[in-house]
Amino acid sequence: MSARHPDTPASGRTADVLFDIRTVIGGLFAVYGLVCLVWGLVSFTDADRAKTGGVNLNLWTGIGMLLLSAFFIGWTLLRPLHPAESADPAAPADGEDA
Repeated sequence: MSARHPDTPASGRTADVLFDIRTVIGGLFAVYGLVCLVWGLVSFTDADRAKTGGVNLNLWTGIGMLLLSAFFIGWTLLRPLHPAESADPAAPADGEDA
């Protein structure tokens, strides 16, 4: 349910969809996933290898975060948010004639 003022134009729906929590979470996971992925590609030393048992954790964590980001953004695109219409007391109810 949208918490817009009744006088807000319908174009406010774009902001509702843009700030859908799935979009925000997907964007954050994409940014942090890219950082971890790049960090894992350029900075995996022998000391890191000894700490993690030979697993490049930054690389695998970055890949996992990017996959999770793709899931959230795909979910947003496949099942978009449809905000409810604002209640206008002067408008006829569904099925009634004007």
